[in-house]
Amino acid sequence: MLEVDDLAVEFRTPKGVVNAVNGISYTVSPGETVAILGESGSGKSVSVQAVMGILDTPPGHITNGRVLFEGRDLLTSTAEEQRAVRGPGISMIFQDALSSLNPVFTVGAQIAEMFRAHRGTSRKEAREAAVELLERVRIPDARRRANSYPHQFSGGMRQRVMIAMALALDPKLLIADEPTTALDVTVQAQIMDLLKDLQNETGMGLLLITHDLGVVNEVADKVIVMYAGTVVETGTVAEVFSDPSHPYTEGLMASVPSVEDKGTRLRPIVGTPPDLSRIPSGCSFHPRCPRRVLEGAPPGKNCAVDVPLLLPVGAPGRASACHYREEVLRARSNGAPA
Repeated sequence: MLEVDDLAVEFRTPKGVVNAVNGISYTVSPGETVAILGESGSGKSVSVQAVMGILDTPPGHITNGRVLFEGRDLLTSTAEEQRAVRGPGISMIFQDALSSLNPVFTVGAQIAEMFRAHRGTSRKEAREAAVELLERVRIPDARRRANSYPHQFSGGMRQRVMIAMALALDPKLLIADEPTTALDVTVQAQIMDLLKDLQNETGMGLLLITHDLGVVNEVADKVIVMYAGTVVETGTVAEVFSDPSHPYTEGLMASVPSVEDKGTRLRPIVGTPPDLSRIPSGCSFHPRCPRRVLEGAPPGKNCAVDVPLLLPVGAPGRASACHYREEVLRARSNGAPA
């Protein structure tokens, strides 16, 4: 349904060019949940803004790649054609529901406007459809709450309103950009359960952008790990979480608290993500990597010099952008620490 091929995005600023996304590729099929995982600043949100056609230009510029939705390249489509896809084709839930909703209109009016703008329904019909959507996302007393303003809802309820707006036109693909940010754990679980139930009802694809490993483990089928604007590992959630083949993914897994390791110290990834206007040479992760090989490296495998390609590793469908991906897998299978 969605195919992103070699997508690259840069921001041209007075201080230089920021290489936010550097040639990423992935696919999303109907009914599939794909999670893009990585630290803040890894390029996750910018990549989906490019897919949606809502990238701020300038300073953002798509410099390469294709975004195929049901076979049509959205990057070469006209602005009008892109708008026609947004809503019934691809819809998006943003991180901050309060800033994404208009504070001077009721939530019912904002949802109803989707039907009036895209389907030309009457004011009364649009209003009824809005109430039905609020009920669908389990907002209590939906008919009355449709007259409320965004600030009159809790964070979790506002996120449900955002989901209702995103689902208004029955999209084939839903992009959820950090949908549980700033919500407590109980509400996070409710929101993710709601999205899964709605996905099961409609068969839509779900592209989930997050840095929350727990959420990914619960809901995703496939995971894409990003670092410094590139994809460093892909595979099923079960494969990647249980047996990562890239040192960055190893570091992410090791930094998650576990009830089984009570009383032990966490093992954070040393250092900080790179400045995307000055990405390190070779493997962008090598300054932080405990497995890097510099002196004495085989030809083409010097982590500070040679850029690793995203190549197959392990089971079919898996890939890793590490010169030593096979060694990482073997070391883990032998019980070596990350």
